[in-house]
Amino acid sequence: MKNFFSNFKGDAFGGITAGIVALPLALAFGVSSGLGPTAGLYGAIFISFFASLFGGTNTQISGPTAPMTAVSMVVIAAIIASNDGDVTKALPIILTVFLLAGLFQIGLGLIGLGKYIRYIPYPVVSGFMTAIGVIILLTQVLPSIGYYPKEDVAYVETFKPKAEEVILKNILKDEVNEGILVLEDFKETISRAGKITAEDIQKESQTLAAKETSGALGAIKAFPRAIKNIVWLELLLALGTIFIIYGFKRITTKIPSTLVALVVVSGVAFGFDLDYRSIQEIPIGIPDIKWEIFSGFSLGNITPYIFTALTLALLGAIDSLLTSVIADNMTKTKHKPNKELVGQGIGNSIAAIFGGIPGAGATIRTVVNINAGGKTKLSGMIAGVLLLIIMLGLGPVASKIPAAVLAGILITVGIGVMDYKGLKAIPHLPKDIKIGPVNLSSEVLIMIIVLLLSTFWNLVYAVGIGLILASLMFMKKIGDLTAKTSNIKALENDVWADESSFPKNLSEEVFIKHVNGPLFFGSTSEFQALSKQIPQTAKTVIIRLGRMPYMDQSGLYVMEEILLDLKKKNIEVLFVNLRKQPRYMMERIDIVPDLISKEHIFENFSDCVQWIKKNIKDEFKK
Repeated sequence: MKNFFSNFKGDAFGGITAGIVALPLALAFGVSSGLGPTAGLYGAIFISFFASLFGGTNTQISGPTAPMTAVSMVVIAAIIASNDGDVTKALPIILTVFLLAGLFQIGLGLIGLGKYIRYIPYPVVSGFMTAIGVIILLTQVLPSIGYYPKEDVAYVETFKPKAEEVILKNILKDEVNEGILVLEDFKETISRAGKITAEDIQKESQTLAAKETSGALGAIKAFPRAIKNIVWLELLLALGTIFIIYGFKRITTKIPSTLVALVVVSGVAFGFDLDYRSIQEIPIGIPDIKWEIFSGFSLGNITPYIFTALTLALLGAIDSLLTSVIADNMTKTKHKPNKELVGQGIGNSIAAIFGGIPGAGATIRTVVNINAGGKTKLSGMIAGVLLLIIMLGLGPVASKIPAAVLAGILITVGIGVMDYKGLKAIPHLPKDIKIGPVNLSSEVLIMIIVLLLSTFWNLVYAVGIGLILASLMFMKKIGDLTAKTSNIKALENDVWADESSFPKNLSEEVFIKHVNGPLFFGSTSEFQALSKQIPQTAKTVIIRLGRMPYMDQSGLYVMEEILLDLKKKNIEVLFVNLRKQPRYMMERIDIVPDLISKEHIFENFSDCVQWIKKNIKDEFKK
């Protein structure tokens, strides 16, 4: 308990700052999901508090995130559509899926799956994150210009024949379930059909219109109609929000620009009594437990969505542990991946019970927390409590926020979540495979396949296909490059034969590092430990690369991170026997010569030793 409050001031400031940053995002993600702003707030409150309390990353701030919301949005839309567009009817099933996802995450942590997340290659992550950004941008175009397909009377009208067909199919399905033989008792079918009202057809037509325009493809289909029906006030509110978010950052980063945009644009819209579309009303009071999850539980209703729940669990695990790695790099600590999964699972489970959307570790909020002084789990718990207080005190005020403002916020989130580092590297990565007459980069190909499949088909299947492709291509490369001699024990520090003559008096100033085997997505976490192994007395590091025949994009960026870290510490790095393929990779993104000059790359160890003798002084003479 003493350690829990050891950094109370820093944790309080970090948690409050992160909570303020999380507020507009929670509202926006809730609206985007289809369950409304309240669901986003509930998710942020409960996940932040309980994932911090039970998790394995001290500085992590959790809550609804872009990837989790993108998948949740598809899940919610599908379940609502399969329940005749009735949100009330669909909600228990939706929340049960979210609860199962949380329980699956707990299970993943308990069986120790957390340590395997590191094996996801960089191109798969890059393609996935860029796809999330594209999906958010495309799906927020319609609300940002004030177009809602369900309210487009002419568009909804086109779905009436299909709506009548769906309603009749549902009648026949109900009769089958009740044991009624339709052909023998056709009068019952006619009787039920006669009770169909114009309102029923209209409601089903709206559901079909919303389903047709959901997701990235749906948004593209609806775009021509949306352009003809622009609500200029909504567009101006969205553009004003985007302008302030990017513009205010140029003035100061101490105050979250997203919050400034939310307050300023909402204040103008409300203060001048503009005729804008507001978000759904946020209820006042402590959130209620959604008992209907348990009272109305039916295995038949939930069976079709078990794989969906597992999908959310895996995505949340990946999302959270990637953020945990970032937190580790910033704080020079080491998270506990399996414990983190358990914590995330508990947070998501409790959030679902109270009606919140699922979430994961949030990178931006975690970085804000660390920079503001957060060091322990208390910071994430404070962020959750702050959001609860804001909801209880300012719920009616928040209900006046324009929907276009949240759409504008999400557009900036979509732009920010895309992996520009990976996209910029596309022209420079080696073209190592040939498809017909065309030479292509295998890593670029994987990135683009995951990007396209995630955007226009299925996020999780896309990641699975990307992993399979990456594994197959990696195995081929390793087979071609290393054959039977491949050794991937990257941190073996035995003394090599030619090092016996190394000057003993310089052993404290010079640290020698061996790399045995390829540096790829499966060995990067071990290689990252390099900077921690270097003694404080070392001024120079020799990295022997003669046994590293291959480096992939993940290994390339880890190498870059370590070299930058060593450069900050004023430690000079020398390469010995850098082989052709790794050198080509490093030259493509200017590691050579920007971080390692060509004068510091030696063909053999003896040349490197000669350089050491001439340039390194013995600073610890006895």
